[in-house]
Amino acid sequence: MYGKLHSACLYGIDGVLIEVETDLSNGLPQTSIIGLPDSAIREAVERVRAAIKNCGYQYPLQRITINLAPADLRKEGSSFDLAIAIGLLTTSGQLVLPVQERSLVVGELALDGSVRSVPGILSMVDLAKRQGFTSVLLPADNLEEASLIRGIQVYGIRHLQDIVPESVTAAKSTNGTIQNTGPIVLKDYAHLSVRIPDCEDSNNRERSKHISFLDDDYSDVLGQHHVKRALMIAAAGMHNILLVGPPGTGKTMLIKRLPTILPPLTEDEALEVTKVLSAAGKLKDTSNGLIADRPFRSPHHTISTSGLIGGGGIPKPGEVSLAHRGILFLDELPEFQRQVLEVLRQPLEDRKVTISRARAAFTFPAQFMLACSMNPCPCGYLSAQSDDQRCICSPARVAAYRAKISGPLLDRIDLQVEVPPPGEWRKAGASPSSAEMQGKVIHAHQIQAARYANSSVRWNSQLSGTLLRRTIRLPEEADQLLQQTLQALNLSMRAHDRIIKMAQTIADLDHDGVILTAHVAEAIQYRQLDLNLF
Repeated sequence: MYGKLHSACLYGIDGVLIEVETDLSNGLPQTSIIGLPDSAIREAVERVRAAIKNCGYQYPLQRITINLAPADLRKEGSSFDLAIAIGLLTTSGQLVLPVQERSLVVGELALDGSVRSVPGILSMVDLAKRQGFTSVLLPADNLEEASLIRGIQVYGIRHLQDIVPESVTAAKSTNGTIQNTGPIVLKDYAHLSVRIPDCEDSNNRERSKHISFLDDDYSDVLGQHHVKRALMIAAAGMHNILLVGPPGTGKTMLIKRLPTILPPLTEDEALEVTKVLSAAGKLKDTSNGLIADRPFRSPHHTISTSGLIGGGGIPKPGEVSLAHRGILFLDELPEFQRQVLEVLRQPLEDRKVTISRARAAFTFPAQFMLACSMNPCPCGYLSAQSDDQRCICSPARVAAYRAKISGPLLDRIDLQVEVPPPGEWRKAGASPSSAEMQGKVIHAHQIQAARYANSSVRWNSQLSGTLLRRTIRLPEEADQLLQQTLQALNLSMRAHDRIIKMAQTIADLDHDGVILTAHVAEAIQYRQLDLNLF
C-alpha cells in the first residue's frame, strides 16, 4: 500500500516543499525513514509510534518505508512528525482525508499525541499559498503566526485526535480505543480551530505599520546638531555611519535613537523581516500582525563569526540577517575581534550572505544599515580638550588600536563623523524632534522611490556600476572638487562612488534632488578618517 502527503521544511529562510511518501509491505515489522533525514527525523519513528497508540489507533505491524522527497536535499527538525503519522493512518486504511482538500501538514508530535509548535511556520505557509495548496494543517500554537499569510486556509491542531470530529470518535470508540470497524472518512476540516484574518484584523495590521516610535526621542539630546544632521543623511539614503568621540559624548545614545527617524516597513519588507525572525525561532508576538518596526540589532563585542554571519550544521540566520531592512549597531567597534569584523565586508557589498556546506549552499538576506561607534584611542580622550581629560596613549598604541579596523572595512562606511566633548550643551538651541527628522527622511525616501521606480534599487546607497553613472551626474564644478579631493587624499574608487551617493542623498533631503557643489563638499567632509582629522 502506498500513500503520499505534503509537508515542508526550511531552506535558509524559505520554505521547501517535501513529499512524505509512505509504503506498507509484507515482511518483518520495521520502520525506515529515508531521504537524508537528520537524527531528529529518524527519532520521529518512536514519537509517531507512541502517539498513534496513545490516541487509540493501530500502528501497522508491517514493513514500513517512509521517503522524504526530494531525496538529495538534507532535512532537519521535527516538523514532519504530524505528516508521517497521518500518512501512516491513511495508508493503513484507518483514516480517509477530505478529497477536495490539497493540504500541507506540518507539526511535531509528543508521545501522548499532542502537537507542538515548530519554527519557520510563516515561510512554510507562504510556500503553500504560492504552490496552490488550499489549506495547511499545523500546530494550534502556530495558528496566529500562520494567519499572517492571507489567502489560504489554516487549521490549528492541538492533538492528533483533533483531526477526527468528536461525534465520529464517540461513535467508533469503546473504553477510549477506536474500534476497527472501517476507516474514518473525513468530509472536511470545519471542526478544527481556524482563524481567518478579517477586515478588522487587516485594519489593525495596517495601523500598526505606522507605529514606529520608541520612548526615546532626538529632542532629548542637547546640541550635537551636526551629528544629528549626519544621522538624518544616513537614514535618508540607508548609508553606513561611524561616530568617533571621547566617552560620554552621546555616541550610543544618538545611534539608539536612529530607528525613530526611519520610515516604517512596507508590507513586502515586513513579510521579509517576519520570515527571518520566524526561521530563526525568534518570532514571539504576532498579535499585531507582521513586524512593523525596522529591526535594531546590537550584538555584544564577544560575538563569534557564526553568530554574526550565521552558521551551524544546517545554517541559521546570524545578526546581519536578523538586522535585515534595519540597523546593525556595533558599539565600541575596535573591541570586536578583527576576524569577526572582516566577514562584514562581503554582506555590506552584496547585501546577502551565502553559507556553503557539503550538500547545499544557504543564502540569507542581509540588507542593513551598519551603525558603529568608537573612541579615538584606547583611553578615549585623544580629541578631548579638557585639562582634566588628557590622552595618555602613545602614538603606537593609538595606531594599534585603529589598526583593528581594516582599511577595506572602513572604506565601506560612508559617514565618519566626529562627536565632540560636551562643551556648552545647555546653551544649545532647540533640538529637532524625531518626528520632524523622520518627516524629512520619509520625503527623501519618496524622491528615491520615484527615481528608481523601474529598477530593483530603492535607496541611493544601493547604486553601483552603470546605474550609478547613468542616474547621477555631477555639475562640472562639483566634479572638479571631487577629483581634486581624490588625488589629494588618495581615495579609492569605492570612496569616490560613496561620496557621490551621499551627495545625492543630501540633495534629496534639500527637497530638490539636484546635486550642487555644496552637497559634494558636505559629503566629502563626512569622510573624516580619510581626511586624517583625528
